[in-house]
Amino acid sequence: MISDISAIAAGVTIGALQVQSLLDPLDNRVLLCHALGLSRVSLITRSERELDAGQAARFAALVQRRLAGEPVAYIVGQREFFGLPFEVNGAVLIPRPDTELLVELALDRLPPQGRLLDMGTGSGAIAVALAHTRRDAAITALDVSPEALAVAGRNAAANGARVDFLHSDWYAALQGRPPFDIIVSNPPYIAGGDRHLAEGDLRYEPPGALTDHADGLSALRIIVAGAGSHLKPQGWLLMEHGYDQSLQVRELLTAAGYVEVRSWCDLAGIERVSGARLPARPPA
Repeated sequence: MISDISAIAAGVTIGALQVQSLLDPLDNRVLLCHALGLSRVSLITRSERELDAGQAARFAALVQRRLAGEPVAYIVGQREFFGLPFEVNGAVLIPRPDTELLVELALDRLPPQGRLLDMGTGSGAIAVALAHTRRDAAITALDVSPEALAVAGRNAAANGARVDFLHSDWYAALQGRPPFDIIVSNPPYIAGGDRHLAEGDLRYEPPGALTDHADGLSALRIIVAGAGSHLKPQGWLLMEHGYDQSLQVRELLTAAGYVEVRSWCDLAGIERVSGARLPARPPA
C-alpha cells in the first residue's frame, strides 16, 4: 500500500513514488477523484482507504500532466458549468464561471416559448444551460467547427437538453429561419499576438475559439452587423467580450442603431458582457 486518500488529497508525498503534488488543492482533489473513479463525496467518506501502487501511479501521471501545464478540464475530460457537467476536449474552449453571467442575462430576457440563438457554441455550454433551464424555449446553436458541434451534441444529450445545432460560419446557415427573441455569443475576442495566448491554460485551447488573429473585435463586429436581420423587433443581442472592450462594444452597438445599450459586470467587477435591444423598427 502507498498512502491513505486523506494524505494524498492534502498534497503530501505519495509514499515510495516520491511524487509531491505541487498543485492547487482543488486541482489536486479533482485529479485524485478522476484517478480513483470516485465522486467528491466518496473521496471524503472513504478518506482512510489506502491506494495501491497502480492507483498511486495513475494519480502521479495526472499530476505530472497538470504540472506540465495541461488544463485540469482536458485531463479529466469534463468541466461543470451552470451546475451541469460538460464534456470538454481540445476542440472546444473550457467553460468559465464568468460566462454564467451571459446565461443569467439571457434567462432574464427570454420570453415564454421564446427563440434564442447561441453563436459560436463550442462545447454547447451556453445553449445547453439555457435549454436545460428553459424547456419551453426553442434554442438554436451554431458553430463553424464540426468537431465542436460533435462535443456540443453529446453535451446536450447527456444533460437532456433540446438544442437545434447548425454547422455555420456565423449567420450563413440561418437564411429562411424565423427571427429570434435573443442572440447570445461568446466569440473569439483576444487580439492576435496577445501574450496571454502563450500562457497558462490558453496554450492548450483551440486558437480559433480564442482569437480573431486581428484586433479582437472583428467577430464582435460581424455579430453586431448581422444580428438585426435575425432578431425580432425589440429583441436582445448579448455578447461576452474582453475585460477592456466594453466601451468599444457599446460604441459598435450604438453606431448600428441599437437602443438600451449597456454593459454588465462579472463577480470580479469587470464589465464582461455588453448588449442592447433592437428598436421596434430595425435600423436601416
